Amino acid sequence: MLTPMEKLTPLTPLSPGKETKTPETPSLKGESAFGAVFRSAIDSVKETDAEFKESQYLLATGQLDNPAATMIAASKNVAAVNLLIQLRNKAQDAFSELTRINL
Repeated sequence: MLTPMEKLTPLTPLSPGKETKTPETPSLKGESAFGAVFRSAIDSVKETDAEFKESQYLLATGQLDNPAATMIAASKNVAAVNLLIQLRNKAQDAFSELTRINL
Protein backbone atom coordinates (compact mmCIF):
# COMPACT_ATOMS: atom_id res chain seq x y z
CA MET A 1 0.00 0.00 0.00
CA LEU A 2 1.17 3.53 -0.71
CA THR A 3 1.51 5.93 2.18
CA PRO A 4 1.02 9.69 1.84
CA MET A 5 3.98 11.99 2.30
CA GLU A 6 4.35 13.62 5.70
CA LYS A 7 3.99 17.37 6.19
CA LEU A 8 7.28 19.19 6.69
CA THR A 9 7.59 21.18 9.90
CA PRO A 10 9.94 24.15 10.25
CA LEU A 11 13.03 23.81 12.43
CA THR A 12 12.65 27.36 13.75
CA PRO A 13 9.54 29.40 14.54
CA LEU A 14 8.13 31.31 11.58
CA SER A 15 7.80 34.58 13.49
CA PRO A 16 9.92 35.69 16.46
CA GLY A 17 6.92 36.40 18.73
CA LYS A 18 4.97 33.19 18.23
CA GLU A 19 6.05 29.69 19.04
CA THR A 20 4.64 27.03 16.76
CA LYS A 21 3.85 23.68 18.23
CA THR A 22 5.37 20.80 16.33
CA PRO A 23 4.35 17.23 16.94
CA GLU A 24 6.96 15.44 18.97
CA THR A 25 8.56 12.50 17.24
CA PRO A 26 9.25 9.41 19.23
CA SER A 27 12.97 8.97 19.65
CA LEU A 28 15.36 6.97 21.71
CA LYS A 29 16.13 8.33 25.15
CA GLY A 30 19.12 10.65 24.97
CA GLU A 31 19.23 10.71 21.17
CA SER A 32 20.57 13.93 19.70
CA ALA A 33 19.09 15.83 16.78
CA PHE A 34 21.99 14.54 14.68
CA GLY A 35 21.09 10.94 15.50
CA ALA A 36 17.40 11.62 14.96
CA VAL A 37 18.08 12.81 11.40
CA PHE A 38 19.95 9.61 10.58
CA ARG A 39 17.33 7.45 12.33
CA SER A 40 14.62 9.17 10.27
CA ALA A 41 16.54 8.65 7.01
CA ILE A 42 17.15 4.97 7.80
CA ASP A 43 13.49 4.45 8.70
CA SER A 44 12.47 6.16 5.46
CA VAL A 45 14.68 3.79 3.45
CA LYS A 46 13.19 0.79 5.24
CA GLU A 47 9.62 1.99 4.64
CA THR A 48 10.11 2.81 0.96
CA ASP A 49 11.91 -0.49 0.38
CA ALA A 50 9.04 -2.44 1.96
CA GLU A 51 6.54 -0.43 -0.09
CA PHE A 52 8.49 -1.14 -3.29
CA LYS A 53 8.76 -4.88 -2.56
CA GLU A 54 5.04 -5.08 -1.80
CA SER A 55 4.23 -3.22 -5.01
CA GLN A 56 6.45 -5.59 -7.00
CA TYR A 57 4.74 -8.60 -5.43
CA LEU A 58 1.27 -7.23 -6.17
CA LEU A 59 2.28 -6.45 -9.76
CA ALA A 60 3.76 -9.92 -10.28
CA THR A 61 0.65 -11.66 -8.94
CA GLY A 62 -1.72 -9.46 -10.94
CA GLN A 63 -3.33 -7.87 -7.88
CA LEU A 64 -2.20 -4.31 -8.66
CA ASP A 65 -4.68 -2.14 -10.55
CA ASN A 66 -2.18 0.60 -11.39
CA PRO A 67 1.19 -0.64 -12.69
CA ALA A 68 2.60 2.90 -12.48
CA ALA A 69 2.47 2.57 -8.68
CA THR A 70 5.45 0.21 -8.89
CA MET A 71 7.53 2.78 -10.75
CA ILE A 72 6.51 5.49 -8.27
CA ALA A 73 7.48 3.25 -5.36
CA ALA A 74 10.82 2.50 -7.05
CA SER A 75 11.52 6.21 -7.54
CA LYS A 76 10.68 6.95 -3.91
CA ASN A 77 12.99 4.14 -2.81
CA VAL A 78 15.87 5.41 -4.96
CA ALA A 79 15.39 8.96 -3.65
CA ALA A 80 15.39 7.78 -0.02
CA VAL A 81 18.55 5.72 -0.54
CA ASN A 82 20.30 8.61 -2.31
CA LEU A 83 19.37 10.95 0.55
CA LEU A 84 20.81 8.55 3.10
CA ILE A 85 24.02 8.20 1.07
CA GLN A 86 24.40 11.97 0.83
CA LEU A 87 23.81 12.35 4.58
CA ARG A 88 26.50 9.74 5.23
CA ASN A 89 28.92 11.47 2.87
CA LYS A 90 28.36 14.86 4.51
CA ALA A 91 28.84 13.34 7.97
CA GLN A 92 32.10 11.74 6.84
CA ASP A 93 33.28 15.05 5.37
CA ALA A 94 32.43 16.88 8.61
CA PHE A 95 34.24 14.25 10.68
CA SER A 96 37.35 14.46 8.51
CA GLU A 97 37.30 18.27 8.82
CA LEU A 98 37.07 17.98 12.60
CA THR A 99 39.99 15.57 12.73
CA ARG A 100 42.14 17.99 10.72
CA ILE A 101 41.67 20.84 13.21
CA ASN A 102 44.88 21.63 15.09
CA LEU A 103 44.43 22.63 18.70
